[in-house]
Amino acid sequence: MNEIPAGGRSGHDDGTGSGWHSPVPPGHPAAALLTGEAVRSHCATVTEFVASGESELFTWHPERIHVVADYVAATIRRRYRNLEVPYHSRWRHFESGGPGQESINRWQILCERAGMSGHDHCEERARIGIDLVIPSVLLDAGAGPDWRYRDAASEMMLTRSEGLGVASFDLFARGGFSAAQGDPLRSDAERLCRIDASTIATAFQVAQHNPLVGLEGRAGLLRRLGEVMQATPAVFGRPARLGNLYDYLAGHARDGRIEAGFVLHTLLVALGPVWPGRVQMEGISLGDCWRHAAAPGGLVPFHKLTQWLTYSLLEPLEDAGLTVTGLDALTGLPEYRNGGLLYDFELMVPRDAAFASRTHTVDEPEIVEWRALTVTGLDLVADAVRQALGVSEADFPLARVLEGGTWAAGRRIAAQRRPPGGPPPFAIQSDGTVF
Repeated sequence: MNEIPAGGRSGHDDGTGSGWHSPVPPGHPAAALLTGEAVRSHCATVTEFVASGESELFTWHPERIHVVADYVAATIRRRYRNLEVPYHSRWRHFESGGPGQESINRWQILCERAGMSGHDHCEERARIGIDLVIPSVLLDAGAGPDWRYRDAASEMMLTRSEGLGVASFDLFARGGFSAAQGDPLRSDAERLCRIDASTIATAFQVAQHNPLVGLEGRAGLLRRLGEVMQATPAVFGRPARLGNLYDYLAGHARDGRIEAGFVLHTLLVALGPVWPGRVQMEGISLGDCWRHAAAPGGLVPFHKLTQWLTYSLLEPLEDAGLTVTGLDALTGLPEYRNGGLLYDFELMVPRDAAFASRTHTVDEPEIVEWRALTVTGLDLVADAVRQALGVSEADFPLARVLEGGTWAAGRRIAAQRRPPGGPPPFAIQSDGTVF
């Protein structure tokens, strides 16, 4: 098993070799919550509570699992007839070709133009991929209903996550995150610390007629990322660059193998201070972790965005020759497409008939419970989907079920039930750091 990131007591490298902004030693009480296993086990406990009929908020209907799975399996067959499904990750958004259009391999084009193709460049290509994908994931908060991005290369108008993905890709390709003259394809803390809202607005084509939700929040998150990088030289080096994460992970690999759980825990510790502080445990922010009375210790961790980022690191790490093992340590992502799918198919049913008519906040017990049920439900659906497709878990891990898959099926059922546009079945107020 790969060594768990720890460190000394200092928030900065104080000469003891810590090198972490907020180190979490193995014995710290927060450490147990900063894992995929904690997400799965705590959600399972909440699901058992609901299934027993004790919840005043939801009822649980596992007999609906196979109906959901059949719909997801049909969606996978429509999208990937040969069942060669890629991982669920930010990289799919970089390939967006617009409605009815073939996907565009912007990453391959970028690498060829930079002379970074071929095996000789695989490690630096991995660093560049990490440089690209981390800021892009942080910029992937909801865009709002009125924002569009015109892709100059294809002249297509892109929206939602696809538009945000291509916009952030273009900003990166132009050197928007680089502090090195003549070396645009990198993300340096020095530059990220100076990102402002006008930089994002210009890059994302924001105008009075093309508003983008949360400009200041997006810029602030990137600045905070830069600050945390500078205070975490153990992972990001000096001067701090996001791509140096590859060297940290490669240095902890054994025989070229690195555990997905180790990657996730590294990101949770290294990038945890980037997110707004909510629930804390002895000085450590628990990130996407919320209170629920039925959960062990009264807390349910989800770590949705950090798990999304972990899934998005699989491809650059594998491209560099590392084998990422134990993908089942990661969980399904409890957000409005996956969770909306299960809600729309009535796997979980709110006891309050007016539930869908209200706007909710992320910390409400109803939303925490719905998300916990989503994590458990996705595992059950994934097993049933594999049975329907006749594939094994080894060949078709959860990362492929999500992509093929539950996320696409969630968007599909939403469009069928709530045209036009297919919004989620209910509204949640979010600051862009959860969903």
